[in-house]
Amino acid sequence: MAGNLIARSIHDLSAAAWFGGALMGAIGLNGATAEAKDPTERTRLSSAGWMKWAPIQTAAFASHLVADLAIAWENKGRIAKQDGVARDTAIKTAVTVAGAAVTLYAGILGKKVEKLADQGSEGATEPRPGASDELKSAQEQLKLLQWAIPAFAAAVIILGAKHGEMQRPKNVFQGLRP
Repeated sequence: MAGNLIARSIHDLSAAAWFGGALMGAIGLNGATAEAKDPTERTRLSSAGWMKWAPIQTAAFASHLVADLAIAWENKGRIAKQDGVARDTAIKTAVTVAGAAVTLYAGILGKKVEKLADQGSEGATEPRPGASDELKSAQEQLKLLQWAIPAFAAAVIILGAKHGEMQRPKNVFQGLRP
C-alpha cells in the first residue's frame, strides 16, 4: 500500500468533487433557482451559488493535477513498459484537460450571465422571450455545458478505474512488453 495511497485518494476525491459538484449544480442549484418568483433573481442566485463553489472546484482541479503527477511519477516504469498504459494515460490527460477547459469556459459564460441578470430569465440556463442575444447565447451554451461537465468528470473517474484495473497483477503480466 505504500507509495500512492494519499495521491490516489486525493485523485479520486477531487474527481468526485468535480463530478458531484457539477451534477448537483445542474440539477439542484440551477433547478431550484428557476423556482424564484422574481425572474431577475433566477440568474443572480444561480451565479451566486456557482461563485461560492468556484474556489472548491479550483482547489479540486489543482489537487487532482498534483495527485496525477505523483501517480504518474510513481508508475513511470509501468507507463513505459505495460502495453496500453501510456495510451490510456494520454487519453485520460486529454479528457481531463478538455474537461477543465470546458469547466473554465462555463465559468466565463456564468460571469456573463451574472452581469446580464437584470434582464431576467426563465431559469439559470433558460432565457426569457426578448432576452438580448448575448444573454441568450450564454444561457444556451450553459444549458449544454452543465451536462457536458459531469460527463467529462465521469470519464475521468472511469479512466482512473481502468488504470487501477490495469495494475492487477494478472493484467500487468499480460501487458508487459518484451
